[in-house]
Order: sequence, then structure tokens, then C-alpha cells
Amino acid sequence: MDFKTVQTLVAMCCYMACVVIIGLVFARRANQSTENYFLGGRSLGPWIAAMSAEASDMSGWLLMGLPGVAYWCGVADAAWTAIGLGVGTYINWLLVAKRLRSYSVVAGDAITIPEFFSARFKEKKKVLLTISAVFILIFFTVYASSCFVTCGKLFSTLFGLSYHSMMIAGALFVIFYTVLGGFLAESASDFMQSIVMIFALGVILITGTAAAGGPAAVAQNIRAIPGFTSFFGIAQPVMENGVQQVSGGAPVFGEAGSYGLLTILSTLSWGLGYFGVPQVLLRFMAIRKASELKKSRRIATVWCAVSLASAVLIGMIGRALYPTALQTSSEAENIFVVLSTNLLPPLLAGVVMAGILAATISSSDSYLLIAASAFAKNIYQGVLRRDASDKKVLWVSRLMLLAISAVGILVALDENSVIFTLVAFAWAGFGATFGPIMLLSLFWKRTTWRGAVAGMVSGAVTVFIWKLCLKPLGGAFGVYELLPAFLVSLAFIVGVSLLDKEPAPEIAAEFEEAKRMAAEA
Repeated sequence: MDFKTVQTLVAMCCYMACVVIIGLVFARRANQSTENYFLGGRSLGPWIAAMSAEASDMSGWLLMGLPGVAYWCGVADAAWTAIGLGVGTYINWLLVAKRLRSYSVVAGDAITIPEFFSARFKEKKKVLLTISAVFILIFFTVYASSCFVTCGKLFSTLFGLSYHSMMIAGALFVIFYTVLGGFLAESASDFMQSIVMIFALGVILITGTAAAGGPAAVAQNIRAIPGFTSFFGIAQPVMENGVQQVSGGAPVFGEAGSYGLLTILSTLSWGLGYFGVPQVLLRFMAIRKASELKKSRRIATVWCAVSLASAVLIGMIGRALYPTALQTSSEAENIFVVLSTNLLPPLLAGVVMAGILAATISSSDSYLLIAASAFAKNIYQGVLRRDASDKKVLWVSRLMLLAISAVGILVALDENSVIFTLVAFAWAGFGATFGPIMLLSLFWKRTTWRGAVAGMVSGAVTVFIWKLCLKPLGGAFGVYELLPAFLVSLAFIVGVSLLDKEPAPEIAAEFEEAKRMAAEA
């Protein structure tokens, strides 16, 4: 390890030390009760609620996955995904945030998403609660594995060490930190990490543009690639044995592929995922006052728009500067690391690399905490041991966190994993499983318990069937699995609810009370 690498490592270690200090500061308060550990006592301010929601949502995908897609095949896939996510962010904060904050208090002061659904429909046998918790465990395990893959790629590329050892080391740090401080520590550090992430994106965007000779030079270089700069076409690398071919020192591309209306709608459907992702929905529930959500919405939307646009542009600049450096779709996700280490002084590179680490930690601690709470609070205490004390629930959640992490590490052992692909599947799972029922639970009084169960199960099952069985057929089946699964879930909820008897007067009264509280906030 040379002196430059040591300087980069020192900067990253300083950052990790700051994260641990935040965990220690909040550890005592987190251990006071499960509400403090899992929801922070509903005490988040508007800045922390907004920026921690976006930081935990974006993960290392923002700094590695999205730039990697732009580097590999150009503007269309990355930009339409970013547009869908930007619009979804705004609409989610506008429609869902205030109503969920109010309704979660009215419905038994729920502190987890499964608990909210269970209380919303006044179920006695906890079927909805159990189904919700199980799907959260499944999809967050996939999400956590994508974060561990990010750690492995980052450190192995940066320090030249083995992917597996670096992946496991990164996972262990995340596990230690999440066990330590709970939701408050996670939200406070996510706020700091959102600042580091936007700083890292800004530094690389400006430095990369300058190194490439300015915006005009970047545009001139990438326009030579068929379909690379088109919103309605896509660049197609010429591959042999999974590796892009190089001729005369330049990457080889075939004719531009088509990017039609169906593909655009499919890609824009990423925005639908926001209505069902627990790490964002919990921030809505945890803000101290519903009246502060308007300010949070503005902060979150601006942060999201700037960061997504920067990530897409960085991938394009990377292709202009290092056209043959990364020759597989998996390697392409290292373009942010390549730019940082080649263009910046070692110490500053370390700070920028901390942006990737920040994105990874801010997401994986959220995923692990929510998944652990889904089992400990909702299945263990909600179904198996209803008389379990808060202290016992906290211990069970930490043991479950270790188990989920172990499975996530096993999934992440494949060093050829593509972060974007892992995140896309988990995102679709949450969006289709929880998005439709969240919207209809909040805004349609006629929604019934049977409709909720049917919608949740049909959405999740459709994601698996579409991804594994139908999508490989191509054609119209090639659309992103979130779109058809979301529509199937909506149809089942509405259809089954209309066939079912109307909800009990008590449920209808709570719906109206939540609606009134949200309107007055």
C-alpha cells in the first residue's frame, strides 16, 4: 500500500470514526424503549427527516449503480430512471407524508409499517402484520446484500485487496454501527451522510468536467457513440464473453438500440416504488410535527434532483475520460472510484470515497434496522410472545439483525453482482407489495382487510413471476417488473374490497379522524 493510498484510507477512517461517535451519542437514548430505538420517539426535525430519508433511500446505488448505467449504455436508461425517481419523491412527500404521519398516530400509535397496516384494519389474527413483516425481511435482505456488494467493490478497487474480505469487513462495520444506536443514530448520521454524498457528487462532477476539457468537449466525445446521448435510443456495447470489445484504443459499440414509449413508461415506473419503501415511509411517521412536512418536501425534492442529475452526468463524463477502463457492466459501476482516485489529491479522494461509504452505511443501517424490527416487533412480540418486554424485543431485534446480515453477506459473495440489478429487484418488491395498499389505505375508506391481504400478496408474487419467468421472454414482457406488479396489486385491492362487506364503523371513524388531522396540520 503506497503513501497515496494510506492518505485516502486515513480520510475514510476519520469519517467512519465520526459515524461511530454519533452512534455512541444516541445509544443510551435508543435503548430506553422500542419506540426510541425503532422510530426515534417521533422527534425528527424537517431537515433530518428529509435528508436522512433520501440518503437511506439512495444507497451506494446513487454513486456507483446509476453512474455505472450511464457509463455503460448512455443517457436513456439512467436519465428516465432518475426522472421517475425525482417525480416519485415529490409526489410521495406531497400526498403520503402528512396523511401517514396523522394516521399512524390515530391507528394505535403504530411505529412500524406492518404495525400500521395491522392497526389500520383492526385485524385480530395478525395475518396482515405477519405477511408484511415477512416480505420486508425478504426484500431488505436483497437490499442489504447490494450495500455489501458496494463495500466490496469500493475497497477492493481502492486498495487492491480481495473483494470478499473487503465486502465482509464493510458489512461488519455496518452491523456494529446499526446495533449500537438504532433509529435516532441512523437518522442523525444519515443527515451528515447526505451532505457528504452531495459534496462528493459535486466535486467529481466539476473536476471531471474540467479534466475532460469542459462540457463541450465531453459532449463531442460521447456523441460519437451511437445512441449514447439520446433519450429515445440506447448505446449497445459489442460484447464477447461478457467483455466489451476494444478496437484501435476505442470501445466498440453496435447500432443504437430503440427506446420506445413502453420502455420509457417502464423506466419511469421506478417512481412508483416510493409509495412502498419503508425507509422513507418511516421518516414520515417519525417527524415531530406534521406541519413541518412541507419544508421537508422541498428539501428532499431539491436534494434528490441535484444528486440524481449529478450521478447521470458523472457516468457520461467517465465514458469521455476513460472510454476503455471498464469493460463489463459490473466493472462500469466503479467509474466513480476511478474518477476520484485519478483526478483528486489522495486526502480529498478519501473524503469523496467517504461519500460512497456514506451512501452505503446510510442505506444498509436503515434496511437492517427496519428488517430486524419487522421480525422482533411485529412477529415476535406481535404474534409469538405478546407479553415480551421492551428489553427482550430489543435483544431479539439485534439477533435478527445479525441473521439478516449473514444471509445478505452470502448473497453478496458473487463479486460479479450488479448493484443496479439487485436494487431494482428489491425496489420493485417494496413498491408493488406496499405501495398500492399504502395509497388506498390512506385515501380510500372502502379498502378492506381482505383487499389489503390480496393486494399485498398478489403484488409480491407478480414481482417474482415477472422477473424470473416472464421478463426473459422479452418484447412487452421486458418491462420493469414494478409496473405490472403495481397494477396487479391495485386491481386486487379494489376488486376484492368491492366484493367484500364495508369496513366497520370504527375503522371508518379512524379514517375520517386521520383525514381531519392531516388537513389541519
